[in-house]
Amino acid sequence: MALGPHKIEYEVIKGWEQLPNSDYAFVEVAGVACDSKDHVYVFNRGKYPIIIFDKEGKFLNAWGAGEFVGPHGIFIDREDNLWLADDKNHVVHKYTTDGKKLMTLGEPGKPADTGYKIGVSPVKRAAGPFHRVTNVAVLPNGDMYIADGYGNARVHKYSKEGKLLFSWGEPGGGPGQFILPHGIAVDSAGLVYVADRENSRVQIFKPNGEYVREWGWLNRPYDIFIDDQDMLHIAEGGFHNYMMKRSEGPLPAHDQTMIYPPCGHSPIARVTVCDPEGKIAAQVGGENPVLPGNFVAPHGIWADKRGDFYVGEVIVNAGAVKRMAPLKPAGFQKFRRRAG
Repeated sequence: MALGPHKIEYEVIKGWEQLPNSDYAFVEVAGVACDSKDHVYVFNRGKYPIIIFDKEGKFLNAWGAGEFVGPHGIFIDREDNLWLADDKNHVVHKYTTDGKKLMTLGEPGKPADTGYKIGVSPVKRAAGPFHRVTNVAVLPNGDMYIADGYGNARVHKYSKEGKLLFSWGEPGGGPGQFILPHGIAVDSAGLVYVADRENSRVQIFKPNGEYVREWGWLNRPYDIFIDDQDMLHIAEGGFHNYMMKRSEGPLPAHDQTMIYPPCGHSPIARVTVCDPEGKIAAQVGGENPVLPGNFVAPHGIWADKRGDFYVGEVIVNAGAVKRMAPLKPAGFQKFRRRAG
């Protein structure tokens, strides 16, 4: 596959979000999404898990205090419903934009039996929904695909009404196997793109879960957003964090799959924008992760109607704040599209 020349340019907008005070600190930004008005919803691990801004960065509202155990993935559908993955509570919630809960998928606090134990054992076997579920992609008809994630190795398809239709995937590195399906998105043709993070690839499937192809040139992809022009925005964690972790001592059992970059892979965290054939239009991110426009651990991504995109990072979980003191990485950044 030929990767084409970069054709789109972006500039980082420093200090875009206007938080009222330190009581609304993000702590970590697990995910970000925009509604039909291009209002920006930041799904974070601070006191208020949902913080909302207008397209200019003005604070609008905040809610969700005490309602989530582990904020992780967010998706906003065409009816402006929020789908929120709570990985540590093993559920996906559906909310209105003002914080009214409409539906819950999964049983709170009851993980599927996959043999996974944090810090002790990787996923030993695939199982039903959910064990540390990670992300959601909702189709125009309301059906959805769900990546199930840290403690499982599956993708599940649900109906609009919340009925499980089918699942696929198992632990491993072959076609249709996963080591941490972390992000998920669907293009206009119905193809399903899964960020198979610890296999450092994106796998592409037909709507029924049949394997089509994969891209192995990515650096630990975390999240995928596909815009109305079928352009993919992929947040890549790179291998810099893992190399830093390894220098501090042995990794826990569940964290040993990727210690150093595979041949041809970069340690640098970045965002890649490409078409459904993998032709690259832009890449953003550089070597120094604390500089504006660069990344430590880009975890969630979304683009608005103008083509600007937003990136949230899990900088505390990655250990970045401790390792890089007194410098502090951004944690949340907006990038404005300049050309293309």
